[in-house]
Amino acid sequence: MSTEALTHPLLAGAAHGFLGRKGGVSTGDLAGLNVSYAEDDPALTSENRRRAVEAVLPGGTLQTCFQIHSPDVVTVREPWADADRPKADALVTDRPGLVLGVLTADCAPVLFCDAQAGVVGAAHAGWKGAFTGVTDATIAAMEALGASRDRIAAVVGPCIAQKSYEVDSGFETRFLEQAGENERFFRAGREGHAWFDLEGYVASRLRDAGLGKVGMLGEDTYAQEERFYSFRRATHRREPGYGRQISLIGLRG
Repeated sequence: MSTEALTHPLLAGAAHGFLGRKGGVSTGDLAGLNVSYAEDDPALTSENRRRAVEAVLPGGTLQTCFQIHSPDVVTVREPWADADRPKADALVTDRPGLVLGVLTADCAPVLFCDAQAGVVGAAHAGWKGAFTGVTDATIAAMEALGASRDRIAAVVGPCIAQKSYEVDSGFETRFLEQAGENERFFRAGREGHAWFDLEGYVASRLRDAGLGKVGMLGEDTYAQEERFYSFRRATHRREPGYGRQISLIGLRG
């Protein structure tokens, strides 16, 4: 099975791809292109990461961070060893050949590009990172490298869809206290619960930040077992591991 890298025309100015689980060498519950070292044989994970990069920017150097569900962003100027990766949830660069990667398994990956300035970014936007402003921080870090928010394009990749994302009333209250208009991202469910539109919320944050070019792939990680890893699906099934997919972006040399 060949590697599947989803792309979007708004990001045509950079090499990019939102990858799922197709085309990898992992087996069992993690079968496919698992890119997390936490649950898998390191040799298999390394091969999967190599395949992912080759599918997007052959010969590129992958850069990821140790994700902590924060709004923190790192500017990548020189490659670091995987063991030395910083704790953060977004990366930006203006250096060709560096491939920025974020890992997800229901959280929203967001890829950014200002083709004119030659600046790209990648953010891991789970509900907590999105709520605390990881996308806003990514845009600011890109601007520090010469990007302009009126030129930046951003696309939200595969993530858990509203129909699959049930949350409790405390979760909903937190968002309504942030802004009353966030009510539009919740649909009523059983008593004390609601269904949350993570993709829509992230896209709204991007538009509110002044980006005029915002896209959404509309791919539900929970509902597509053959294509994507899903933390919530694996948890509901009480599976021992859940795997992670990767989304990549880089500047061609």
